Amino acid sequence: MGDMFRSEEMALCQMFIQPEAAYTSVNELGERGCVQFRDLNAEVNAFQRKFVTEVRRCDELERRMRYIEGELRKDNITLPVLDEDMEPSAPNPREIVDLEAKLESIETELRELSQNAINLNSNFLDMTELQQVLEKTQNFFSNTQNINVDSKTQLDHQQSGQLSFVAGVIKLEKLFVFERMLWRISRGNIFLRRSDFSNLVKDPETGQWISKSVFVAFFQGEQLKQRVKKVCAGFHAAIYPCPSSQQERRQMLDDIYLRLQDLRMVLNTTADHRSRVLIAASRNLATWSIMIKKMKAIFHTLNMFNLDVTNKCLIGEAWVPFKDLPIVQNALNQGSKRAESNVPSFLNIIAADEQPPTFTRTNKFTGGFQNLIDSYGMATYREINPALYTCITFPFLFAVMFGDLGHGLVLLSFALVMVLREKQLRKVKGEIFNIFFSGRYIILLMALFSLYTGFIYNDIFSKSMNVFGSAWFVDWNRSTILDNTHLQMDPGKHVSGVYTMGLDPIWQLADNKIIFLNTYKMKLSIIFGVLHMIFGVCMSLVNDCYFRRRINIIMDFLPQIIFLALLFGYMVFMMFFKWVKYSAKSDHLPNTPGCAPSILILFINMMLFKHQEPLEGCEEYLFKEQELVQTIFVIIALACIPWMLLGKPIYLMCCRKKKSPPLYEEKVDIEQSRSANKNQSSGGHGSHDDDDEPISEIFIHQAIHTIEYVLSTISHTASYLRLWALSLAHAQLSEVLWGMVFAMSFSIQSYIFGPIFLYVIFIFWSVLTVGILVLIEGLSAFLHTLRLHWVEFMSKFYEGLGYAFQPFSFETLLKGVEE
Repeated sequence: MGDMFRSEEMALCQMFIQPEAAYTSVNELGERGCVQFRDLNAEVNAFQRKFVTEVRRCDELERRMRYIEGELRKDNITLPVLDEDMEPSAPNPREIVDLEAKLESIETELRELSQNAINLNSNFLDMTELQQVLEKTQNFFSNTQNINVDSKTQLDHQQSGQLSFVAGVIKLEKLFVFERMLWRISRGNIFLRRSDFSNLVKDPETGQWISKSVFVAFFQGEQLKQRVKKVCAGFHAAIYPCPSSQQERRQMLDDIYLRLQDLRMVLNTTADHRSRVLIAASRNLATWSIMIKKMKAIFHTLNMFNLDVTNKCLIGEAWVPFKDLPIVQNALNQGSKRAESNVPSFLNIIAADEQPPTFTRTNKFTGGFQNLIDSYGMATYREINPALYTCITFPFLFAVMFGDLGHGLVLLSFALVMVLREKQLRKVKGEIFNIFFSGRYIILLMALFSLYTGFIYNDIFSKSMNVFGSAWFVDWNRSTILDNTHLQMDPGKHVSGVYTMGLDPIWQLADNKIIFLNTYKMKLSIIFGVLHMIFGVCMSLVNDCYFRRRINIIMDFLPQIIFLALLFGYMVFMMFFKWVKYSAKSDHLPNTPGCAPSILILFINMMLFKHQEPLEGCEEYLFKEQELVQTIFVIIALACIPWMLLGKPIYLMCCRKKKSPPLYEEKVDIEQSRSANKNQSSGGHGSHDDDDEPISEIFIHQAIHTIEYVLSTISHTASYLRLWALSLAHAQLSEVLWGMVFAMSFSIQSYIFGPIFLYVIFIFWSVLTVGILVLIEGLSAFLHTLRLHWVEFMSKFYEGLGYAFQPFSFETLLKGVEE
């Protein structure tokens, strides 16, 4: 948790690496993932960099990998899942040549096998179509004499003669148009016979299954024959030789049967060989893919390096966390050792000319909370990180709105499943599921806090538990209870002590339950809201102290905390004072509950300097001299507004006239290695370059800041009332669902249909409870809690003007590719 207090200190380092050790050194840095390189060749074209040839080689290897993966998908061969522990490292320069040779050999062999398969399938299709032509036309030629006689009418000739014919195969979808075209070109002097294939055939080029039909066109004349062939060529109809003699057709069919049998054997052998090649390649394909991706990333990174004047050393710059400097130096030593370089690589910390990136170390528990903060804006370098406090405040404020012991148990069971089975569920794909899975520990804490607040509210599925026994008791006789429809219990006479923890279950039966809960939860919301905002303002003091912005402490923090504490902090004090002072068992009339003044009316009168006449025998104020105290508080609070508005601009204007440095110096560490980064970080953290900014803009900026703070203090305090509103709405919706759905089944007195109806109603009630009260209400409470943190809390101290630290990491690279 200590690493989350503020972002880590970063150092801008300069690396000097020998060319022969550059590849292995960057490989070691990529495995460790703690260095963010700067591009020193930003103005150089991508095709003019030093390692562009190696990047193209990697692109060619990736192209071959994609081709092999495509062939695997064609044959429905699944790739084996590579274990994370067996992830390969980037190949050595000597292994790259062997890898290229292997992939080239596999690609060449697969292309040859694919082309041979296409040729064999084409021959097989041709033989099959010829077989179909010879078999289907057997019936066409059985009544040749009849055809010659009938052709006198069809062809409108005066004399009968021997008909010519053309036999072939055409796609069934083109047959109708093909027949119309033959009719038109011959003016009806063509006799066409057809017969469809009994089975679909596979296209060897596309691999799609298509239906075809055999046709025979009878006609007279050589000129008409040429026209028919041209039409067949235009419709891509295959024409096959078909003897007119039955004996010749039978002999040709026998020959085709033998050739088809030989082709099937060759096709099966080719398919088996192709399958063996693909299966052998699939065993290493995942390993090769990772190796190529790492190798390409290394060369892309090396393209960010510069050559020194002698062209004998590569120079790179990178951001490195101070804690990881020994790791980086060790990685450079390991890279030089693996490359067997005689000249060691070394690291040098240089002064930064830009704001460093923001890096916060997280784990699987804190990562979800950090993502919530980063979604609003990346923290400025070395700024206080709200995620550390969000780990507690976020689930607590959520639970204030979602306080139900039963619904908390449902949420807890869902969170425990994701936490206990996170290794298995990590492999599940799905965008919505991944959102829930990444926030599994947030859901777990929200559920635990909901159990606590549900116990405090004494609310479990809109019902209460009598754990400690009610503190209320009844001392009326039987006739009093039976003769009165409504009875009001006096806390001074019917209460013995205080309920041990939470709400007394007797309130479940009270008619004024909602009125009581309204008052109770509304005041709790204001108390939590004011404390949350005061804590946010105090966080700005921590930032100002760290960056040595003393003028901000005097001119911003002090008037802000005084304004907030004297007005709304005082209102919270009055709530506690009222709870302590007034009691139903008090003998002094002004201290009885009937004389307790309204805190809201007191606060409004305090702001308007007004009075309100109390009831007879009661007092207007909570304590003596309260009017004087309130007047002083309001005057001081109003004086804080011009203090915030004019204090800082006037001070800076005076400093400019005297030409003296303002009290705006940033914290500078003793170590020279960190001083440059510290001074640079101050320029990016809230100083706004006051020395160069015109004084008029400083006045305008401060006026906006003051007006925003004063108005937002009021609106933000009212915004925390959403804690009360959603908590009350959730409890009432749960009660309505119980009363209108589940309680109906208890009214049935039948011993047979009652249990059946109860079982059905329970399922219906469970679905509505999970769908509406847990999912929808839970999501609503989550979003409102997120708004309270982003706007009401973080606006008091959080700038969020930084940029994320994105180290060169193979792990991050491979995860991004998978996503």
